[in-house]
Amino acid sequence: MPRLATLAAFAFALLASSAALAAERTVTLAVKNMYCAACPHTVKASLEAVPGVAKAVVSYKDKTAIVTYDDARTDVKALTAATANAGYPSAPRS
Repeated sequence: MPRLATLAAFAFALLASSAALAAERTVTLAVKNMYCAACPHTVKASLEAVPGVAKAVVSYKDKTAIVTYDDARTDVKALTAATANAGYPSAPRS
């Protein structure tokens, strides 16, 4: 029984530490194929559908999407895949 309790405590500590390592990140994506004022709505919806995305602000004028996300739940690859699947290829802006 003490071994089981020790194992449970270790597992809990491991999960807690991985959650502590998670961070909120922000990335600016350069978005292609936005040719009308309605396009940003589609891009925003595609990004907000990705689990872990907290906020997406899309600019038609700048052809960008500023995305705030939880890096423990998603990554830039998933964000760019979401926009590409919606017909708007994107890449991190340098």
